[in-house]
Amino acid sequence: MQGQPCDHTLQTTALANEAYLRLVDQTQPNFTNRLHFFAVAATAMRQILVNHARDQQRQKRGGGARKVELDSIALVSPEQTKTVLDVDEALERLALVDARKARIVELKYFGGLEEEEIANVLKVSAITVRRDWRFARAWLQMELRKVA
Repeated sequence: MQGQPCDHTLQTTALANEAYLRLVDQTQPNFTNRLHFFAVAATAMRQILVNHARDQQRQKRGGGARKVELDSIALVSPEQTKTVLDVDEALERLALVDARKARIVELKYFGGLEEEEIANVLKVSAITVRRDWRFARAWLQMELRKVA
């Protein structure tokens, strides 16, 4: 959310709160350490953003879904809804090619983890994370250009 316009429909704190509620709601949360917690939180945040973007798209098309006001906790601006969905779909395709690279993107982009932290979560070297991040970023840029 860093660097995004102030008038986002979703505030950073609302995203963090929603992710927290999902993590606390688990019946047996077994986090091995702080980094494991952040890795799970990154996945939760991605799911929240994608679900909100899908809801926005569905509402645009009249989807017949029950209308829920999200102004106070909105995740992304209406203009970014398509981008979030495109990134999610591209990440799903990347996961089919290389699951670790997709996980690195998720941890870095959605979780805000640094390379060293990602390396600890995935139990690989920081150099491997850096190399995989470069590949994944280039791959995603190429994929996103196709849908633009």
